[in-house]
Amino acid sequence: MKTGVSRRWILVNSKGQSSTLDLDKYAIMKRVSIHARDLRILDPLLSYPSAIFGREKAIVLNLEHIKAIITTEEVLIRDPMDDNVLPVVEELQRRLPLPAISLGEGEDDDQPVVNGTRNEMQTVEPTEFPFEFRALEVALEGVCSYLDTQTRELETAAYPALDELTSKISSRNLDRVRKLKSAMTRLTSRVQKVRDDLEQLLEDDGDMADLYLSRKLVAGVSSPLSGQVAPYWSPDTSSIRSKLLSKASRISGITHEETDVEELEMLLEAYFVQIESTMNKLTTLREYIDDTEDYINIQLDNHRNQLIQLELFLSSGTVCLTVYSLVAAIFGMNIPVPWKKDHGYLFKWVVILSGIASASVFLSIIAYARHKGLVGS
Repeated sequence: MKTGVSRRWILVNSKGQSSTLDLDKYAIMKRVSIHARDLRILDPLLSYPSAIFGREKAIVLNLEHIKAIITTEEVLIRDPMDDNVLPVVEELQRRLPLPAISLGEGEDDDQPVVNGTRNEMQTVEPTEFPFEFRALEVALEGVCSYLDTQTRELETAAYPALDELTSKISSRNLDRVRKLKSAMTRLTSRVQKVRDDLEQLLEDDGDMADLYLSRKLVAGVSSPLSGQVAPYWSPDTSSIRSKLLSKASRISGITHEETDVEELEMLLEAYFVQIESTMNKLTTLREYIDDTEDYINIQLDNHRNQLIQLELFLSSGTVCLTVYSLVAAIFGMNIPVPWKKDHGYLFKWVVILSGIASASVFLSIIAYARHKGLVGS
């Protein structure tokens, strides 16, 4: 029964040749000798976090949009039609093939030694990275570049939006910044996960040693229990085989020297620095957003204080007018009293004195509020 998950893979070999395969999980497990739990890591429906695992004959790589299995002679990448995967495939096709290596041996063995030149040519070993490291480098470069591009796009949109928000606080600007902050939080989480994976690898020499597939393969070739090279890996010349076997004879199957992982450590450190730089950009952006939020909160607090001061003025004025209204209400009562007769001139004095009393109460309240620092000067 078919599921909604794509079974298409793209295979890129050591010559840079690619082909599209339609394989189920059992065929993949048999081809690269991995377990089902490792293959589930690459299932897009299960949403596994980023991870890099070294297995006996393969490297399982799940970084962002790149879900790949790397062996000593081929790379299998899932979802080859993804727009973000296509540039990685093209880069693999370009960088995986190696130029022919001239060993400088054979008919020149009888030549005299000139300044030690012939000795150096005989003892030199290939300095190119193993196939799995070249493929891993392309994948790491693709992921780091992808995350850095998204970070730069986010910066391009965020900084103008934040500046606009500081100049004019509106619902539209607030909603725009809210969406950008949510996008930044999600991107930071993804970058942090890739960074943590690289840091974890760099801190554990054993995990890095597990990624040396060619070394494990050569160690298996040189073991007394294996009489021949595995059928899917054979050097083109006997001289290359002798060099690899001589190097394998110096490698212990249980313990490794620190220099054994030096090449991979340098590779991982380079991309760790790049992802750390991306992380710093996001940290700077977060700090800028936090500073903007603080500035907006200060502005809102200032507006709130101004409203409180206005409310204080209005409340004080209301109290004073209440006193004035009380006097008017008293003199407006329809009750016969003797002092109302023939005393019409008292009306203007009552009005004037009541107004002066109300204004005095208002000014007293304001003076007291300023003395206590409740309102600005």
